[in-house]
Amino acid sequence: MALKINRDICTSCGDCEPVCPTKSIKPFKGTYKIEADTCTECEGEFDEPQCLKVCMEDDCIEYV
Repeated sequence: MALKINRDICTSCGDCEPVCPTKSIKPFKGTYKIEADTCTECEGEFDEPQCLKVCMEDDCIEYV
């Protein structure tokens, strides 16, 4: 499974990009996107996805 950034809600703050242990979060057309093929939802490294932990916008990052 992977996570997805809702571009309509993303404020492009960039807080999520540096905390991603798999470097799956990339800038994309003025906001950010999560590469589904490399996103592990931080399983095996953290108890919860780190991008969800730092994102200040409700429902910006969601499970696909």
